[in-house]
Amino acid sequence: MSQQPGRGERGSNRHPDRRNTQGRQRNRGGHGENRGPRKFSQSAPSQRSRRADPARLVAFRVLRAVALDDAYANLVLPHEIRRAKLDKRDAAFATELTYGALRAQGTYDAILAQNVDRELDQLDPPVLNALRLGAHQLLAMRVDDHAAVNETVGLVRDQVGTGPSGLVNAVLRRVGEKSLDEWVAQLTAEVGELDALALRYAHPAWVVRALRQSLKLHGRGEDLEQLLQADNLAPEVHLVGLPGQLQPSGAESLEQALQAGARPSELIDGAAVFRGGDIGRLAGVREGALRVQDIGSQWVARALAEPAVSPGERWLDLCAGPGGKAALLGALAAEYGVHLTANEPAAHRAELVQKALAPVPAEAWSVRTGDGRTIGELGTQFDRIIVDAPCTGLGALRRRPESRWRRQLSDLAELTVLQEQLLDAAVGVLAEDGLLAYVTCSPHVAETLVQVEDALRRHSDLELLDAHEVMTDVALPAGQELLGSRPAGSSEVAAKTVQLWPHIHGTDAMFFALMRKAES
Repeated sequence: MSQQPGRGERGSNRHPDRRNTQGRQRNRGGHGENRGPRKFSQSAPSQRSRRADPARLVAFRVLRAVALDDAYANLVLPHEIRRAKLDKRDAAFATELTYGALRAQGTYDAILAQNVDRELDQLDPPVLNALRLGAHQLLAMRVDDHAAVNETVGLVRDQVGTGPSGLVNAVLRRVGEKSLDEWVAQLTAEVGELDALALRYAHPAWVVRALRQSLKLHGRGEDLEQLLQADNLAPEVHLVGLPGQLQPSGAESLEQALQAGARPSELIDGAAVFRGGDIGRLAGVREGALRVQDIGSQWVARALAEPAVSPGERWLDLCAGPGGKAALLGALAAEYGVHLTANEPAAHRAELVQKALAPVPAEAWSVRTGDGRTIGELGTQFDRIIVDAPCTGLGALRRRPESRWRRQLSDLAELTVLQEQLLDAAVGVLAEDGLLAYVTCSPHVAETLVQVEDALRRHSDLELLDAHEVMTDVALPAGQELLGSRPAGSSEVAAKTVQLWPHIHGTDAMFFALMRKAES
């Protein structure tokens, strides 16, 4: 009986030069013009990893959730870390790997495309995700090249199958032949300045153009590279201790966070910056008195709430989900003896708003589940309204690294129409002499300055106030200094609105405009 190829003499002699005396097998070299001499692999088959390293598996699962379920990495990652029971060191590794691979996805894809013999969209998504994880380890982490390749191949074998592991091994070995700077230099050799910045700093080109335009209109045209660099830094965790008579006290919980390693914010009172790991172990987090909230969001909420509050005022958070600003506004409303209505169109997000407001005295707030554009159906006039409008989220790229690749320029058309409609609905229920804050977590001009300019044209009874003044009033000295120096060259509307920046203020790129409705 003849022997089957691969089992006996015939199989072993098909490629007699593929292995050396230590049993290490040569790969197939490059492809096409990139084909080079064949090289022996770094380890014998018996030595190669066939199981996924737990920390890398966590990162792989998060990337899969982001790709398949449109999930947010900052929400999925903590769950996966707890599920895998990672220790502090492995959790830090998984976090850096996850966020880094997502953040630089566009640049890594451009590099991978130079080393794969097919279009990237022809690869199975799990294989492409594994390649991105491997590329980040090779090009941007302190991981030995052999470990980066071997562990990624083991991840693929464990989670996808043995079939693609050869491709992954060969591609990553080619990727590791150059440094990140060398790859970027090769990719940007014949492209324009903005496209080169997009590749170097891992931003879509349309986002780079939008950021440059906004910076120019706010008198900061020279800051583009600083902003792009800041977008790629690991985000700090910002905390807020809810004010008022809560159990436990937000102030006491914040003080305990400071004792656990947080540092007080230099911008505003009641806020802190935390880099100590899992916030779940901090006192007050479970009860909701201590919350994670970007300091920029806290700042604009306090700026709306602080000026000359009269007892019995009615406040409205028109786009309240998931409830961060609503919780702070609700706590302030309870202190001032006024009432907050928090509106959210999606039922599941309205439940999150309810949960966020739960620590606040119940008489100070209520939640409406409904389209913000129909808020007039309540028949109520409000003295203070915040419209934190749905937007592209380009101001939160540090915290949501996947959003830069998820959003498209075409999204602007639908979003800007919605923003306009929400503003009109808010004006319709704004009481005379009432205050209207328009807020976005995006610096895109179409979502910020243009929206304010158009709203002022549509509503002659609206007056644009100086947002710098009210934000300065609630700031600490360091915050006052940052807001006090207004760059020359900003537009007329830009001069009265506030655009926060990650590279200047250390916050998300929040936009804040404050308008008053004139008395008839």
